[in-house]
Amino acid sequence: MQDNYLAKWLNNELTESELAEFKKSEAYETYQKIKDSSARLESPEFDMDKVWESIDQNKTVEEPKVFILSPFKRFLRVAAVVAILLAGSFFYLSTLNESFSTEYAESKFITLPDTSEVILNAESELAFNKNKWDTNRNVDLKGEAYFRVAKGKKFTVETAQGLVTVLGTQFNVESRENFFEVTCFEGLVSVTINGKETKLPAGNSLMTIAGNSTMSKAIINGGPSWLTKESSFTSIPLHYVMDELQRQYNIEVATDDIDTTQLFTGSFTNENLELALKSISAPLKIKYTLEENKVLFYAEEAP
Repeated sequence: MQDNYLAKWLNNELTESELAEFKKSEAYETYQKIKDSSARLESPEFDMDKVWESIDQNKTVEEPKVFILSPFKRFLRVAAVVAILLAGSFFYLSTLNESFSTEYAESKFITLPDTSEVILNAESELAFNKNKWDTNRNVDLKGEAYFRVAKGKKFTVETAQGLVTVLGTQFNVESRENFFEVTCFEGLVSVTINGKETKLPAGNSLMTIAGNSTMSKAIINGGPSWLTKESSFTSIPLHYVMDELQRQYNIEVATDDIDTTQLFTGSFTNENLELALKSISAPLKIKYTLEENKVLFYAEEAP
């Protein structure tokens, strides 16, 4: 689209071919909506006679200097309209996306426009375009969420580490730093990582840690353990377990003389901190201290 199309469109100066090309641009729909909305705005009552009378009473003897601006008249008119459009577009575009987020020790239930359901785990974010939902069922996810997708058009979950595509199913997605896992509990999902697609039928899980992917089994028609207030792990580096503990209890977790790259298999409750700490420390034969909202895990031989 040529740069001067907007100015010519505002002045009704586009030819039929230019107007047809302008309507194909991504910006046209937004500009048209803003223009339609602006046309419905009502200005306050304005008495021109009173204004002129007030000016006449207050004018001085000296005649004001007049500058001829005719060469710029059209430019100023267009510039003023563009300024209004830009201001209006800010408020219009700000309403396009719906976003939800959770803090530590918090989860949130979300119903999407098509009645699909999402449960957002702690320290996670979900966003989608509500206005375009009928033609584009797409959500952006940071963190972890469980999805029950209503059947319909293609449904996609975009994350920083991979893309998940379904038509209607139940699945869980977790996307953290250097960690990405998709588990299908019902139906079939497609997972794309670095351009490589993997079909994931119900009862299967695909996990990628630092670029290395592995497949494992899941319970068909089941659900992630965190929905029942429990965090479970199978051969997961310990530092991810510590991160999840911190997330679920909103506490500060530190370690001393412990190999946090060692693999951990087990689980801890998300409702009882003391029991959770024992569930982690006992299998690893390590100790811990708890002071207010700070936990320190350390080796048994450490002082």
